[in-house]
Amino acid sequence: MNKKLTAGMKAPNFSFTTLSGQSLDFYKTSRGKKAVLFFLRYAGCPICQMKMGEIMRDYDRLRAAGLEVYVVLQSSPASVKEALAGVAPPFTIVCDPREKIFSLYGVPPGNLFQYLAPSVIMKAIKASRRGFRHGKKEGQELQLPAVFIVSPGEAVTFAYYGRNIGDVPDNDVILNAARA
Repeated sequence: MNKKLTAGMKAPNFSFTTLSGQSLDFYKTSRGKKAVLFFLRYAGCPICQMKMGEIMRDYDRLRAAGLEVYVVLQSSPASVKEALAGVAPPFTIVCDPREKIFSLYGVPPGNLFQYLAPSVIMKAIKASRRGFRHGKKEGQELQLPAVFIVSPGEAVTFAYYGRNIGDVPDNDVILNAARA
């Protein structure tokens, strides 16, 4: 596990697999553009499904702020396709089933207390009420989330490491950080 990134550090480059099975390079796909990387757990996680829905809802606003949007999951392309059930997200899904990119960005797994935090339970109930159901478990069940904004010059301008499995900043926080 690499150390945590902070604003001003160079964002690590990585190769990734898309849902179509295409292998791409992060620096090349985001060249000259600002990017936001949402590190979520896996496609079968209801809390992660709810966050991806919020990203889809706010996608036009994120793009209007000049952000290329990437969602990094511990899932394989086949698992993501199955979980999305025909929904084509407008953002790039980065499949990282071996958690190499999570490690590269210093995004650690948590512990049982972070998994069972009251705010996580409340978020899980909210996700369930919105119709998100638990699917296939993949990767580290205790994986914590993180969010990074990377400048066109490949520097981290915003770094947020979740305190528990449901701790991902609201998209308005991301938008404000992108505009700063």
